[in-house]
Amino acid sequence: MHEAALTQGLVKILLKRTAELGVNSVSRVTLKVGRLKAVEPHSLRFCFEMFVKDTVLEGVELVIDTVEARATCLECSESFEVQQFCFRCPECDATSLKLTQGEELFIESFEI
Repeated sequence: MHEAALTQGLVKILLKRTAELGVNSVSRVTLKVGRLKAVEPHSLRFCFEMFVKDTVLEGVELVIDTVEARATCLECSESFEVQQFCFRCPECDATSLKLTQGEELFIESFEI
């Protein structure tokens, strides 16, 4: 379960930033998580709740926005959504691709 390590890092960043701002509570945290990160939202939520216990983040609403995987074919320039980890261009069947989204993992925002 790599969600624990990822979540621990995200919580550490949030706690540092809230301390810098002198914030006593946070109402909502929004994360952007790319499909290719293979993060299970349920596990991420479980780990988040565990790591924020007894902090200013306890009880926060956690919003997880999943970013679909997209790629561009380097042969024909077709841009497409990657389906089921199939890394082939649906237009020309080439495998020379550039991933354009789906590997994100960041804190988009937090509301005080």
